[in-house]
This record gives sequence, structure tokens and C-alpha cells, in this order.
Amino acid sequence: MPEGADYSALDVEARAGLRSLPKSLAELVGMHLVAAGMLVDEDPERALVHARFARVRAARVAVVREAAGLTAYHAGEWAEALSELRAVRRMSGGNNYIAVMADCERALGRPERALELAKEAGRDLPPAVAVELRIVSAGARRDMGQLDAAVVGLQGPDLEPDRRDPWSARLFYAYADNLAAAGRTEESIRWFLNAAQADDDEDTDAAERAFALGADRSEIATALPGEPVDIEDDEPAAAEPVAESANDQSAPSVAVDESVHDQAADERAESATDRPDEETK
Repeated sequence: MPEGADYSALDVEARAGLRSLPKSLAELVGMHLVAAGMLVDEDPERALVHARFARVRAARVAVVREAAGLTAYHAGEWAEALSELRAVRRMSGGNNYIAVMADCERALGRPERALELAKEAGRDLPPAVAVELRIVSAGARRDMGQLDAAVVGLQGPDLEPDRRDPWSARLFYAYADNLAAAGRTEESIRWFLNAAQADDDEDTDAAERAFALGADRSEIATALPGEPVDIEDDEPAAAEPVAESANDQSAPSVAVDESVHDQAADERAESATDRPDEETK
């Protein structure tokens, strides 16, 4: 058990979800959920051991299945993640993890089923989930060789260079990436630079991708005034066909109090072309 994996670190929502269990069992399960959340970024396989332990002992608790599904997703256990998140969907009746589920279908080589899930979800989704689902759906189209459809699927009123929604950097990046795949290089460079401008947390390599596609340093400096232009001359590695997600897909936040999670992150040395963040791959 990692240091700091205490039941007291469990967030309020997760504690509420465990109230149906006897107190001693709730505390035991809660400790393992906290451990999974603390380890998921640096050691997802070990995190999954803790999540599975909790799942075996509290399989009827939605918050436990949610943590197990998200941890399995981070560990690359796509079928397991899909099974757990399907269970959460049945228990809660919600679509909060529909983009992650669709991305699991992609990773399992079933892009058509990813698109079916997106169609099932309809339009009544939280904005962040809807955007992640568009990103995953575009990736599924790309998997099927439908490059123009992937580009069109990402277009919408929120695809504006001046927008600064929480998901703007990821959306702009995914759009640029799919433009590049479709051979529309000049447009791709422009949108990678838009993504770099929107990426205050520097979660993406948007400026590097623009440079690799032919943008010169002066273009990047103009797009990012006041930012140091420090780009390697070597071309970055190509993005994986199924890339990171609803991303940023961070640790299962249902299990860990933010202050504890931030402290663990500070002690560690995660977001993404088109995998859902978490956030939403």
C-alpha cells in the first residue's frame, strides 16, 4: 500500500458511494481506491491490482466499478475497462464515460462499434463529454480510412481559434492531427499553432508538431509571443493510431481527494492526440 493511501483521502462522493458497505469493508475498499488513484499515472499496472482488489470486494458499488474501469483503461486493459464502464452505465444510467468506452472499442480494433456507441449517446451530453466523443469518433473514422469525414466530424461552433474552453487545446490539436492525416498540411500547421496558443498547461506537443510539418521558428514565435521557442530539430515520433483521451484521462478522481492526488503528483517525475480525457485515450 503506498504511503498516504488512507481512507481519509477518499473524496466525499466516493465515500457516499461506499455507505452501503459495512464500515470496516468500506474503509478497506476505500484505501485501495485511493491507492489506485495515487498510482495510476506512474504505475498503472500496480494501480490496477488495487482497483481489482476493491472490485472483487464491492462489485455492486458503482464508484468501485468506475475506478476499476478507468484504471484498467490507463493500464491498457481495454476489454476489462469496457466491461467495467458498461456496468457503471447500467448502474447509473448516465453517459459520462461514453467517450472512454468508444475509445476502448477503437483500441480493440472495432471502430464501427465506437461509432455506434457515439450514435447511441445522442446529443444530450455534458459539453466536455460531447467534445471527447467527437474526438474519439474522428479517430474511429480515421481508423476506417475516412479521413475527410474525420475532419468534418470535428467541426462545430467551438472550433474557433479564439475560443478558450477547457477542452479547446485538445480539440484544436485533434483537428490539426486529422488535417495532417488528410494531407492538408498548411491548415494543419495553423491549427497546431492554435492548439499551442490554447494549451496553457503545455499538455500537448502542438508547437513541435507544427515545426515538424514545416512551420519555421518565426511563425511559432509569432503565434506564441512571449514564449521561449525551444524546439528540437529532430522530428517527433508519429502519434499512435489510438491516442490518449477523454485524457487527458487522469487518475480516477472519484477515488482520491484532490489535495492528496496533487501531493502524490508533486512527488512523481500523462495527454494526447485523440484519447479521451479523461477526459474525458
